Amino acid sequence: MVSTFIGSTALAHSEKESMTPANGAVLEVVPEMIGLRFNDGMRLTKVEMTHAETHTEVLDLGAQSGFVKEFSLPLTPMGPGMYHIEWRGLGVDGHPMNGVFSFEVK
Repeated sequence: MVSTFIGSTALAHSEKESMTPANGAVLEVVPEMIGLRFNDGMRLTKVEMTHAETHTEVLDLGAQSGFVKEFSLPLTPMGPGMYHIEWRGLGVDGHPMNGVFSFEVK
């Protein structure tokens, strides 16, 4: 009898651990950078920022040399209002990943 055991980490996808600014944050000034941190390697393929539901900009991902856990991306200041960030990427396990977060600047 042969049994096969696959640990839960072998089946797990990369997950977003945190973002900066935090989802739902209310800020006084526009941050110069946004940050994304994952529990495992990720290669971002696209990050879009929508400001106040009218202006959408694709953020510069820079040169990615492989799968990494942390990203800092420059953010073009658009003034007060809601900022909605939508990201897409490829996890180190080969699965496509995506997510969104928002923050407000007063």
